[in-house]
Amino acid sequence: MVATASTASAQTTTSQEVSGADQVLIDQGKTTYAEKCSHCHGPAMLNPGTITPDLRRFPDDRERFFAIVKQGKNNKMPPWADLLSDDQIATLWVYISSRRKP
Repeated sequence: MVATASTASAQTTTSQEVSGADQVLIDQGKTTYAEKCSHCHGPAMLNPGTITPDLRRFPDDRERFFAIVKQGKNNKMPPWADLLSDDQIATLWVYISSRRKP
């Protein structure tokens, strides 16, 4: 299964199925995550002792992910729509999806 930044459906990849193109998207998402998300969500997508959820367990729901990142959530997570492009959010999705733990 191939995940691309422009794909509208909720596609995911596992570390065993990553192609070169997927790895580029994962790496881009990892960089954006480190710069924009890790200070609250933790460097490994889990920040014990905070109210942030374990992102490795985020549901396989791309539309929900985009909505939360863009609009924020419960006045605890700020909206990022003005700070991240759709392409950046898409690569974040590919990266987080690649780290998913069922």
